[in-house]
Amino acid sequence: MRCKAVQPDSCAIVTQVNSPRERFPRLDALRAVAIVWMAIFHFCFDLTHFGFIKQNFYSDPFWTTQRSCIVSLFLFCAGLGQAVAYQQGQSWSGFWRRWVQVAGCAVLVSIGSWMMFKDRFISFGVLHGIAVMLLVVRLTAGWGRALWVAGAIAIALPWFVHHPFFDSRLTNWAGLITHRPATEDYVPVLPWLGVMWWGMAAGQWVLARRREWLTGQLPRGLRPLAVLGRWSLSFYMLHQPVFIGILMAVQTLW
Repeated sequence: MRCKAVQPDSCAIVTQVNSPRERFPRLDALRAVAIVWMAIFHFCFDLTHFGFIKQNFYSDPFWTTQRSCIVSLFLFCAGLGQAVAYQQGQSWSGFWRRWVQVAGCAVLVSIGSWMMFKDRFISFGVLHGIAVMLLVVRLTAGWGRALWVAGAIAIALPWFVHHPFFDSRLTNWAGLITHRPATEDYVPVLPWLGVMWWGMAAGQWVLARRREWLTGQLPRGLRPLAVLGRWSLSFYMLHQPVFIGILMAVQTLW
């Protein structure tokens, strides 16, 4: 997903791949479902932050379960996107161009969240996690069916291995923590790498056996979702500043 205003994203948070030969509208639409759901979640969070409603986003299962589902869908789509990239023979130079865009946006998220939340700033959120996990998934793309096993191990490992050493900001990116850090977003490598590995494994299986599941045309009413899904990184980076700006203006006028 390229991060330019003149064309759809080609790096995005799910590392979609634009091919001159073939598009994947159903993958684009699935990605759009994730970002629309995320935007609704973030808007509700912002309403709480500015005092318009009262909700507990840190412990209420209604919100924490939604967050887990949204992140899972994002990372599964990221794995699907990498399966497409690998199958189409994406070069390392192409991969690095997209990776730099994702990593650069992760840095901007850290800076912006520090300005807004100070000590609870985002040091390793979803974009940070995706940047690291993309490297691992790219390097292990040839593992085939072993990706399913690796994904299961990655998801289960934090339940059995954790140590206070991993509780600092310098080490909590691994995910083997004893308690969740005080931050507004936290998506460590473990267990989430397992979800992206499963996305890669599922994508390779679909491309080999049920390619039409990703390439088939969408009903006319769902086609706007495919368009939105191609701009996911731009949408991700812009929606929160827009929401916050609107709510700050409403709060000031009110």
